[in-house]
Amino acid sequence: MKIIAFYLPQFHNIPENDEWWGDGFTEWTNVRKAKPYFEGHNQPEIPLNQNYYNLLDDNVKLWQAKLAKEYGVYGFCYYHYWFNGKMLLEKPMEQMLKNKEINQHFCICWANEPWTKAWVNETKILIPQKYGHEKEWKEHFDYLLPFFKDDRYIKHGGRPLMVIYRPQVIDCIKEMISYWNKLAKEAGFKDGLCFAYQTYGMEEKGDDMFDYSIEFQPAYAGVFQKVNVNQKVTVHSILSSIRIKTTTKIERMTGINLEAKFDMYRKKKMGVGKVSYDLRWKAILDHKPENEKKWPGAFTSWDNTPRHHERGICYVGSTPGKFKNYLSQLIRKTREEYHADMIFVNAWNEWAEGAHLEPDERNKYGYLEAVRDALKENNEWPVV
Repeated sequence: MKIIAFYLPQFHNIPENDEWWGDGFTEWTNVRKAKPYFEGHNQPEIPLNQNYYNLLDDNVKLWQAKLAKEYGVYGFCYYHYWFNGKMLLEKPMEQMLKNKEINQHFCICWANEPWTKAWVNETKILIPQKYGHEKEWKEHFDYLLPFFKDDRYIKHGGRPLMVIYRPQVIDCIKEMISYWNKLAKEAGFKDGLCFAYQTYGMEEKGDDMFDYSIEFQPAYAGVFQKVNVNQKVTVHSILSSIRIKTTTKIERMTGINLEAKFDMYRKKKMGVGKVSYDLRWKAILDHKPENEKKWPGAFTSWDNTPRHHERGICYVGSTPGKFKNYLSQLIRKTREEYHADMIFVNAWNEWAEGAHLEPDERNKYGYLEAVRDALKENNEWPVV
């Protein structure tokens, strides 16, 4: 069983973030400033030994790879920020590619949304996302090709795995995927690329062009909450799905993220949203995959109040012990119901969203130990 953790590269300075958020801004800025909003709220979260690392230091990436391998995390899925030729936060991944001593499997998820001020509850677009045509698609593919060719890159059936975050906002998604597959075959991958996307429980634009969808948790289980074993969904979930599909269409036409505006309005009215960790995991484990084009997702915990403050959402009741038990069940479910060998975990280091396998002062190595123990419990150890 391959445990693949989403990996955020925003732990080093870049000029754009200095301009937009202030000198020296990294993800740690939000993490350090976090505060509790209710009794028992575990904020701020502090990395073990106050290890507020800089990802431009190769020793950090070597440490992460060693830690992941020691506890059974098969690979990282790097978020990749490409805006029609302009990139942000690309250096850690580029350094990793050059340094073959960083012995860790990896793949790439193109985080294809515009770069906005959503973290401070504004919808201002800082860098728009434009998708271009074949010339621009080739430029993007040529940049990615050295990664695809690397021996450490995660491949499925010999095809490099390429994840796209939100394909539903790409009008030309079918043409782009077809062209990238053509280029991949010309580059020596006879069957092209293996395309997957993060799904939130809705049919996505161009879904038939993708090989797999990844159930991105905890969001996916929140959209499709079952009310019985017959896979019915609640009226609230249906209305949420319709609303998101509608706002997505408007976003493609206008560039205005109405879903973000709606979310900010809701949070402003409600304050910190508290969600049951156990109930959300129950929804994950109760869910029956609709087909064999699904890869299941897991999450360690979730608390994005470091970014969104009193408008954030916090999952209450999470512990490493619970995570181990739930992940162990999901491993069995992945084999028996999904007929798959990959689970995507949110996340390796999403510290400002409370989703991290990396050790912290409160839980030490608890969430990593949970991964190791769940794998061992299911005879999935050692990880190759």
